[in-house]
Amino acid sequence: MSGTFPEHGRPWSELAAEMAALKRDDLDWRRGRHAAYVWHASDDVEHVAQQAYTLFMTENGLGAPRAFPSLRRMEGDVVTMLRELLHGDAQVCGQMTSGGTESIFVATHAAREWARRRRPEVAVPEIVASWSAHPAIDKAAHYLGMRVVRVPWRADFRADVGAMAAAVTPRTVMLYGSAPAYSLGLIDPIADLGLLAQERDVWLHVDACVGGVLAPFVRDLGYPVPAFDFAVPGVASISADLHKSGYAAKGASAVLFRDAEHQACSRYAFDDWPTGLYSTLTMAGTRPGGAIAAAWAVMHFLGAEGYRGIARTVMATRQRLADGLARIGHGLHVWSDPELYAVAYGGDAVDILAVADALAARGWWPGRVREPRGIHLMITPVHAPVIDEYVDDLAAAVSEARAAGAAALGAGRAGGMRGAASAPRYN
Repeated sequence: MSGTFPEHGRPWSELAAEMAALKRDDLDWRRGRHAAYVWHASDDVEHVAQQAYTLFMTENGLGAPRAFPSLRRMEGDVVTMLRELLHGDAQVCGQMTSGGTESIFVATHAAREWARRRRPEVAVPEIVASWSAHPAIDKAAHYLGMRVVRVPWRADFRADVGAMAAAVTPRTVMLYGSAPAYSLGLIDPIADLGLLAQERDVWLHVDACVGGVLAPFVRDLGYPVPAFDFAVPGVASISADLHKSGYAAKGASAVLFRDAEHQACSRYAFDDWPTGLYSTLTMAGTRPGGAIAAAWAVMHFLGAEGYRGIARTVMATRQRLADGLARIGHGLHVWSDPELYAVAYGGDAVDILAVADALAARGWWPGRVREPRGIHLMITPVHAPVIDEYVDDLAAAVSEARAAGAAALGAGRAGGMRGAASAPRYN
């Protein structure tokens, strides 16, 4: 393999073989060895996504609706389907983006512009968020000349609405809640945040990038999923990743707004150049038509029945993991009580990060959580066939870590609380 520009072209058969060889050291996600990064429902769904993406891989979403009305139609259908899932009325609108980070960026930009029209005297607008908030909000604030004020979380690791209320100042333009937060898979008290947003007249964004598409179907199965969407008064925008719990091809996400007035604040427009008006509702200009088409196709291919099936599989797998932790013992437990399929687990009687190292040595790719110390797992259907093998290897990894004299982590766990009370534990 050479990094220099080739003088002559090479046949695809040769390139394909070299690329296959390059993948040998990649994460083995097809055997469920991953903790994150890949959301795979089935080979059939992957095939639909591939075919749909290929049909529109050359088209540019920037050209919709004039050049490519098909993309405009499919994007509109996707937004309408999401609006229905997220309890939006006919006023709710939105657009597709390249991923969760861009969706959060677009919502943050809209909140800033919304506030500028109402409070132009605020020089550096502030966002109040829990310590558990995804770094994408800080990244957006960095680019947009804003500031994030992070506050300690509650004893159960969810957003502390009282602490967030205390952090609101005349400079605050936005509150940020998670449904769920990435690290521990916990849904913040969005209903309470909605009340606070209304009381203080600020924008509330809900980061539902991980849970937004599948959570409604988990609720359909009878699991207690609290209100987090447009059913909550005060929610101004929601981000939901189609390439995560929607099981579409990367990169496809969406950001939805309470109404067209809120959405209009996300628009960037410029016309002082030779071609005239340049106007977008996203940070990106060119948008791959394949990602839009694949999301549309996968959602129609699966339908509500298909998504409920996925929800049933991942929630049952989560329970099998929890049961396995109980069998292993040694104080292992899931941190708090996550409502969905993203979990983190740990324990005071074993060095859980040493356990993670031992799992990695056995061919797994464990996600690591720093505070509270734990191992993170974003459960998808790929994990269902291998969860018993995972638990067996986890038991061996725990024994290995304990035999090596791993220290108890009570002090480390307390450090992760950032001043909060002791955390409840649930198996």
